Amino acid sequence: MALKLSVIIPCYNEKSTISTIIERVRAVGLASEIVVVDDGSTDGTRDILAGIDRGDDLKIILHDRNMGKGAAVQTGFRAATGDVFLIQDADLEYDPREYPVLLRPIEEGISKVVYGSRFLGGPRKAMFFWNMVANRSLTLVTNVLYNAILSDMETCYKVFRAEVVREIPLRSHRFDFEPEVTAKILKRGYRIYEVPISYNGREWNEGKKISWRDGVIAMWTLIRYRFTE
Repeated sequence: MALKLSVIIPCYNEKSTISTIIERVRAVGLASEIVVVDDGSTDGTRDILAGIDRGDDLKIILHDRNMGKGAAVQTGFRAATGDVFLIQDADLEYDPREYPVLLRPIEEGISKVVYGSRFLGGPRKAMFFWNMVANRSLTLVTNVLYNAILSDMETCYKVFRAEVVREIPLRSHRFDFEPEVTAKILKRGYRIYEVPISYNGREWNEGKKISWRDGVIAMWTLIRYRFTE
């Protein structure tokens, strides 16, 4: 692609998947740089990162302590130098082979923001029912409050022209990053383009970290930023 792509990977205690996801991102061959932000891992992830060939495309940034996914993503935004930023979780729930689909609307000038939706008909591993209800509820509230028609606000796969997120002040340090960045993008008049993606959700015993408390915080975040900056 003509645009320089920065893939940002926030990471916390992902020793079993971190090397694999970096290999998969590299295998796609579209990322000019991969920015891994380790958010205070204590399970040996840092030892694995230390042994990975950095080459010319890999930056590894270490947080001194765990601060949350949102904090790690924001560190990645500050370190990235590309024209386009793509957020990639460090687990294997999302497939980097779908980067061409995610990037096409930006390459063609259709939109400056693209979300990969798990609810637009792509193949997916069955989600937990109440997780699905929470996702749908948060997306519905987003649509009502911000006059949008999104199908998956909480998706990991968020892709932006760099200038879009560089001009937005972001404050959320944990999983409330997702509703905050979505709210502020919509309030600034950007329309989010969604594309279908596959989803291979992992089980709780495999390291899934989000909980019902994060859903409550996300709901409050959506309401808060509707009426404040």
